[in-house]
Parts: sequence; structure tokens; C-alpha cells
Amino acid sequence: MVGYGPEGDHFVTELTYNYGIGSYQLGNDFLGITVASRQAVSNARKLKWPLSEMGDGVFETKAPGGYKFYLQDCSPPQSDPVLKVTLAVSDLQKSLNYWSNLLGMKIYEKDEKEQRALLGYADNQCKLELQAIPGKVDHATGFGRIAFSCPQKELSDIEDLMKRENQKILTPLVSLDTPGATVQVIILADPDGHEICFGDEAFRELSKVDPEGNKLLDD
Repeated sequence: MVGYGPEGDHFVTELTYNYGIGSYQLGNDFLGITVASRQAVSNARKLKWPLSEMGDGVFETKAPGGYKFYLQDCSPPQSDPVLKVTLAVSDLQKSLNYWSNLLGMKIYEKDEKEQRALLGYADNQCKLELQAIPGKVDHATGFGRIAFSCPQKELSDIEDLMKRENQKILTPLVSLDTPGATVQVIILADPDGHEICFGDEAFRELSKVDPEGNKLLDD
């Protein structure tokens, strides 16, 4: 789990290595992560990491697996430099109904011409951007999921709501015994098959920063 701060109040990315798999086929579902960081741009230039200038101080780059990142050459406007995650959708209005009306996300921006919308649960948190694309959203084999921390008492309400609305539930509410804590999760799928995990506050016990983490990783 990597990020710019503790998982309790920062967006983090989970990197998973699966043994015996040399590469993944990327689909058109994940459009990128936007990060505001002068340091990131400076690091990329110093390391001669490929950057494509997009204008207005924004640079496109790719992680080794091909996943896109957009680096803004500026100081972050919030405590977390990760500004947004952008996902492709086939029908913007249908997706807005799901993410906003059902899952309760606030719509911060909506651009009918560009067919995009920006949503979030709080002003100072990483946002979710939905971008409509022509045709079908293809997840191929290199897809992941977005996870949200949620009070345990609300998880059953989410499950009941999805059942009433005949929405897809990939994993019904379940308790997972994990070293350090027992967590409850429910995994959903939006109209385009994007996987969404809601997990309870026990995740905070698992996400505490290990002061020896960097040394252990180096070793």
C-alpha cells in the first residue's frame, strides 16, 4: 500500500504482484490518477522518466505496467496530493445515478459537453472522475477496484439498498479474519462493471504506518 500519508486520511494505491504472470492486458476502463506534486515532476525529469506535456503544467506519464498518471507541476491544494481517479463509463447519466443517487457521492462538477463529472464524499479528499467514452467499457485482465472506508453499521444498509435496486453485488457482506483485525466488506459492481469495495473501520488497524516499513521493504 503506497501513498502520501496514512490510509486513514489519504488515498493509497495497492500494488499486487501475482506470481507467474508476466504482463496484463489493459482495457479502456482506467483512465488515470491525477497527482499535484512539483516533486513528482522534478523526480521524473531527474530520472529521465518519459513525460508528455499536456499543457497548463500537466504531464502525462505511465507506470511500468502501463497505467496512466497525470502529474500537475504545482503544490497540492489539499493535504493529499492525489487529486482524482478517472474511470471510463459508457453512459454518464446512468453512472451518476448509481454513484450519486445510490452511493451518496456529491457531484462537484459536471460538464455535459465533455461528458465528464467529478464526485466525492468530502471536499478535502481524493475525487472520483467519470468520463464517458464511445462504446463499451472493457476491463480486460489488468483491472482493479476502488475501496472506501465505511462505518460497520452502514454496510448492511448498503447491501439492502443494492438488493432493493437490483444492483450487482459481487461479494455479499462478509467478515474476513485478517492478521491484526477482522474486517467486514461488501463488494459491488457499477453499471459498467467497475468493482467497488466498502470496508469497515477495522481497516484502520491494518493500515497503520509501520515505522520499519521502508527498511523492511529495502531489505
